[in-house]
Amino acid sequence: MELFGLIGYPLSHSFSKKYFTEKFQKEGLNQVAYELFPIEHIGLLDQLLLDNPDLRGLNVTIPYKVAVLDFVDELDPAAAYIGAVNTLKISYEQGKRKLKGYNTDAYGFQQSLEPLLASNHKQALIFGDGGAAKAVKYVLEQLNIAYIKVLRNPVEGTLGYTDLNEQLLSEATILINTTPLGTFPNVDACPDIPYEYIGAGHLVYDLVYNPEETKFLRLAKAQGAKTKGGLEMLHLQAERAWAIWTA
Repeated sequence: MELFGLIGYPLSHSFSKKYFTEKFQKEGLNQVAYELFPIEHIGLLDQLLLDNPDLRGLNVTIPYKVAVLDFVDELDPAAAYIGAVNTLKISYEQGKRKLKGYNTDAYGFQQSLEPLLASNHKQALIFGDGGAAKAVKYVLEQLNIAYIKVLRNPVEGTLGYTDLNEQLLSEATILINTTPLGTFPNVDACPDIPYEYIGAGHLVYDLVYNPEETKFLRLAKAQGAKTKGGLEMLHLQAERAWAIWTA
C-alpha cells in the first residue's frame, strides 16, 4: 500500500482528500490511499514520516507552505523561486529518506490562465500578497506580464484599494484575487474596487473555488469581463502533484 496525504493545521475541510479518494476509486487504484494529517506544528513532520513509512507524497497547506522549506533536501526551480512548497515527493535511496519540494500552484494557475489571454492583456493587478500571490507573480513573470500588488495596507511599490481609478483599470486589464475574500460561507465579500471601470477587455480571475462563481466574478461579468474561478486551477495542481508522485 502506498500512502499519500495532506499536512496543515487545522484541516477541518479538504478538497484534496475528496479529490484523490474519488480519483483512486474511479481509476481502480486499490493499493493507494490518501489521508489527512493535521499536525499542530511543522516540527512534527519528522515523526509523521517515521510513523508512516508508506508515505510517498504529501500536499502542504496553510500554515506550512513556507515553514516546510527547512525540511526539504531539494527544491524544484519554481518552488525555489516562489519560496513556497505545496507538494512533497518522498523517496528512499539505500534506506535514506529524501524530500523534494514542488509548487504545483504555479503550474495550475498558468495552465488555466494562458488559454484566456488576449493581446491586450499586458498588465495585471494582484489583490493580496500571501503564498498564493507568490505563485501568481512567478507565472506572470514567466509570461512577461507586468503586475502591481494591491494591498489593504500598501507599502512602497504597491497600491491600496482606494488608489484604483479609471486610468489604472484601463491599463491593468488582468485582475487577480489571491485573497480569501468571498470564500464560503462569506460569499457576500469581495475586493473593494470600482467595478464600474471594468469592461469587456478585462480578464478577471479569482483563486477562490468555493463557491465556483464568487461575488467578485459576478460583478465583473456584469460589466462584460471575461471571468475565471479557481476550481480548474485546483484540479490541475492536484493532477500535477499526482504526476510528480508517480514519475
